[in-house]
Amino acid sequence: MRRLLVPLIWPVVCGVLLALVLLDHMPQIIDGGDQPAGNGVSNQAAPSPTTPRTSTPPVQRTPPVTRDATPLQRGPGTASYSDAVQRAAPAVVNVYSSRLVERDHHPLMSDPFFEQFFGNSQSGRRRMLSSLGSGVIVSAEGYILTNNHVISGADQVQVALRDGRETLATVIGTDPETDLAVLKIDLDNLPVIDLADATNTRVGDIALAIGNPFGVGQTVTMGIISATGRNHLGLNAYEDFIQTDAAINPGNSGGALVNAEGALVGINTAIFSRTGGSQGIGFAIPTNLAHGILNDLVTRGRVVRGWLGIEAREVTSSLASSLDINAPRGVVVSDVVEGGPAAKAGIRVGDLILSIDGKPLLDAQTAMVDIAEIDPGRELPIELYRSGKRFSVNVSVGERPSRPVTPVQPES
Repeated sequence: MRRLLVPLIWPVVCGVLLALVLLDHMPQIIDGGDQPAGNGVSNQAAPSPTTPRTSTPPVQRTPPVTRDATPLQRGPGTASYSDAVQRAAPAVVNVYSSRLVERDHHPLMSDPFFEQFFGNSQSGRRRMLSSLGSGVIVSAEGYILTNNHVISGADQVQVALRDGRETLATVIGTDPETDLAVLKIDLDNLPVIDLADATNTRVGDIALAIGNPFGVGQTVTMGIISATGRNHLGLNAYEDFIQTDAAINPGNSGGALVNAEGALVGINTAIFSRTGGSQGIGFAIPTNLAHGILNDLVTRGRVVRGWLGIEAREVTSSLASSLDINAPRGVVVSDVVEGGPAAKAGIRVGDLILSIDGKPLLDAQTAMVDIAEIDPGRELPIELYRSGKRFSVNVSVGERPSRPVTPVQPES
């Protein structure tokens, strides 16, 4: 009997092993072959015939609240800004300034031996420097707004109108701290530009820049208002720029930035550029600021600004730690002018200014601009923080004294 069973053992063992291999790699054989169509592979086990199929009840949620946009209006838009240009462009002028400078000469030219051959002519050691820019006629009386850096140090300023007339201009006054200057010409029938309220300017508004770039002649470029209230750029002491992507190039300085109706919204003054040409970031001085400077320079011959006689800095975490300040956010007094309004009121270096005239103070430069707009002589309440205590003082605002200012390097 054993001899009969031995030949059958190996086929049985091989069959069992084959069955185990098949079951391991093809479990669907015992699932009745009920698989979804496709590649025959599923990540879900089929339910047991004895187990009833169940479903998860739906979650009770209301549809999300969305906001429908207004249907896009595809009516006829503005195909041309020619009317706006025709209103504004005649009032934009070319400004040419010139000055005499001493020409560098070789030290040997001062030697008496060489003088007998070449002479000692002083006129031969001088040369004329010229620069060009733009300006905007803002009054029928002949007043022109331009940039201070366009005419700074000039011995002579010449103005050329779009209609071909040319004349010499008188410098009425300059304000290096805003980089503005006022000129005056004596001509009849002058074109005058309208001044818009720059506070109504909004990001996205159409902007046209008119000026004389590179001396090629009057040119108009178009863009939009990219930003308003730009400051902390390090260009001027008082900054409140309108930013635009309308192309502004060298020679556009002092020119007009106008809106879609041809009204003046700003005086083009600078560009941000790594190459010297326009890269889509230009800055203009708003008409509201320029108008105030115009009035002061014409009526007083100088710009009158409020002054407290302090220097202030924003309170950073590192500064607060070094000065052991544990107080609400504000600006810290870093310097007090001896004999100035703040010193007379008892303000000290290290005091934290929390508010001025009830307005919370968060930015030193903005505060300086706000104070500059206050008429000298007014009593100004200031809230301070010192040695863990809050207290208030009243400061009699003084007039900001004139002082030499580092000239602004022209960028346009």
